[in-house]
Amino acid sequence: MLFTDTIYALSSGSLPAGVAVIRMSGPATADAVMHLCGSVPPARVATLRTIRTRNGDALDSGLVIYFPGPASFTGEDCCELHVHGGRAVVNAVLDELAAHGLRHAEAGEFSRRAFQNGKMDLVEVEGLADLIAAETEMQRRLAVEQSGGGQSALYAGWARRLTHARAMIEAELDFADEDDVPGSISASIWADVEKLRVEIDAHIAKAGLAELIRDGLKIVIAGEPNAGKSSLLNALARRDIAIVTEIAGTTRDVLSVDLSLAGFSVKLFDTAGLRETEEVVEREGIRRAREVIAHADLVLLLSEKPGGFQVHEALPEDVAVIRVATKIDRPDVKWARRDADIFLSTITGEGIAALLRALQAHLPDLAGKTSLSMPSRKRHVDCLRQASAALERGLAADGLEIRAEQLRIASDALGRITGRVDVENLLDVIFSEFCIGK
Repeated sequence: MLFTDTIYALSSGSLPAGVAVIRMSGPATADAVMHLCGSVPPARVATLRTIRTRNGDALDSGLVIYFPGPASFTGEDCCELHVHGGRAVVNAVLDELAAHGLRHAEAGEFSRRAFQNGKMDLVEVEGLADLIAAETEMQRRLAVEQSGGGQSALYAGWARRLTHARAMIEAELDFADEDDVPGSISASIWADVEKLRVEIDAHIAKAGLAELIRDGLKIVIAGEPNAGKSSLLNALARRDIAIVTEIAGTTRDVLSVDLSLAGFSVKLFDTAGLRETEEVVEREGIRRAREVIAHADLVLLLSEKPGGFQVHEALPEDVAVIRVATKIDRPDVKWARRDADIFLSTITGEGIAALLRALQAHLPDLAGKTSLSMPSRKRHVDCLRQASAALERGLAADGLEIRAEQLRIASDALGRITGRVDVENLLDVIFSEFCIGK
């Protein structure tokens, strides 16, 4: 990947489309625009131009927006061509750019150039990737907080406090005999360091909520064979995901579907019926069911008859369980109020709304919160824990030199989150998550 190249890519969605956006970035952008359009339009003004080949043949008419660097997304000269989104049109324009000597961009290369040129830090870059992939309202809010720089500002503030502390400690070490360097300055500095460690630990504690927002609440539908698990999955998904029959043991594997509930992502799993069996394939399905149950955040334990919830040996003790009575439309089965938590019928729809309310009660209440500043990736959490551990070691150490070294370690750990320190080996992994053209 050469950053002296001028790159291009289709940055909009799949073709065909009403409009396609082709993006360019690099030192030869202005020349390429001149080649295609005959002249470079005014900066940051959408201008209607005819796009032509080297021979002067018209390819299309579209809007051309030129962004001279450094006031652009990548910090380089950039341009966007808004053309009609037919495959033939787009391919013809891309071929013309390649013939002019431009190189097709690699995955995430535009964002990587923005990072390399100081337009974004790594937290903002990762937030941008999450914003593109966001499917629920909470995922969008979390991504906006990061891509907009809100979380980076928090880390930058912590880094400034550490830099100030390190400067004061180094001053006391190097100029202890000077009149203008107050003695025992450590007393005030280390009080703020302890406060900073508490703030970092409180921030780390939010990682579980961030993981739930990004990855979703894992809900497993479990129960005996023929309890209505697959029917419930289909009812909640509002489409046929699982095969439903009256034959016990129809579901042999774990099926899953992603839903959005109260702005949160919910991953719903349908599992094989839990029972003792000698049938080889069904036994494997039950093994997989118990495996997914072990990692669940919530289990919906289903039964079609009172007293059918006797599978607790398969459920982890620390996982919340909602007992769901199914097929209540059948007149031959009588339920008492104490027999289950939720009573429903997938045939009539009765009880589905009550079940959704019960599920929503297991989601965190973020109403009224304007900021979702929390570590959303394992990389962030690891660096924050390293910083916290270094501050704790520094607070416990006796020698001033050792304490100063622990502050440096903590500062480097914070710097690695935003990409200011020693992150070259992470860049390929991070930017590979992006689609071509971003």
